[in-house]
Amino acid sequence: MTALGPMLVDVRGTALNGEERTFLAHPQVGGVILFARNFESPPQLRELTAQIRSVRAPELLIAVDHEGGRVQRFREGFTDIPAMRRLGQLRESDAGAARELARAAGFIIGHELIAHSIDFSFAPVLDVDFGASSVIGDRAFSDEPETIAELAGALVAGLTEAGAAAVGKHFPGHGSVAADSHHAVPVDERDYQDILQSDLVPFERLIHAGLPALMPAHVIYPKVDALPAGFSRRWLQDILRGQLNFHGAIFSDDITMAGAEVLGDYPARAVAALAAGCDMVLVCNNQPAAIQVLDALAHRPDPASQSRLMRLHGDPRRTDAATLRAGKEWLTATAAVAELIGTPELGLDDDSTLA
Repeated sequence: MTALGPMLVDVRGTALNGEERTFLAHPQVGGVILFARNFESPPQLRELTAQIRSVRAPELLIAVDHEGGRVQRFREGFTDIPAMRRLGQLRESDAGAARELARAAGFIIGHELIAHSIDFSFAPVLDVDFGASSVIGDRAFSDEPETIAELAGALVAGLTEAGAAAVGKHFPGHGSVAADSHHAVPVDERDYQDILQSDLVPFERLIHAGLPALMPAHVIYPKVDALPAGFSRRWLQDILRGQLNFHGAIFSDDITMAGAEVLGDYPARAVAALAAGCDMVLVCNNQPAAIQVLDALAHRPDPASQSRLMRLHGDPRRTDAATLRAGKEWLTATAAVAELIGTPELGLDDDSTLA
């Protein structure tokens, strides 16, 4: 095999079985997303990722939702990361400390993922918190676009330093709608100019800084296009690629979510996302749906898309765990993050997709 497929899928447990090895070897599969159910301990996680990497060449991408706060799939043996809102609150009194803590959080997340052979987290969240969306809530850095851009940029710098890619989400912004796209089809009635002057600011800043990947929202913005952003050529080709000059990879949000239902059955959703400009489609927590898409998809790899995806493989050369964790930088970063978080937060340990 010489290419990564356009599907990112999940696996059931803490180790691969023979059926899953065959499933992951399918040419239309390009990556795996891990959930809390896939984790028991750091040694087990390293064994699982080694099993996934042994399935095929080029190696499958391995991802996770590991933002901190409510959305942190791995706990035991991993550093507790605060919700990004904590960083935004700190910035109100000490901008320099907030930037440094954001960089430290990114560095810790990236190091711990790379040390377990995981390429990247679907982070950071770049949504503006308008106080409307409970599913975004404290996952957002702030209600100020410039603050989000500043702190998310620092977190991305930390991830990059650790050798991990960053995936900004949810383009062009999920924060102004109350409906949760996991369970409904959110509709944002604002004009494009309103979105441009607020929600798109963090995306534009990080794109100009070289953000390697993005995830669009399952939200309809009817004054721009009748389709959800992740299925819209207007959003992905004309605006994201054209106006914002984004050259990184585009991941669809999970096509099994209710926000994607307007596109039809699962194969139709996958085809529509790829046709709109996504490089990879997430099909999570619904293996029959994933099999339907595998059976129906006849997607041919595009060289430009392949290049974008291959650049997302983590760089383990930047992470020597034993040396790093004994160093002053690591000790300072973890102590600062621990002080900010105060007490551990309750995590979302179920397997719902929170991409």
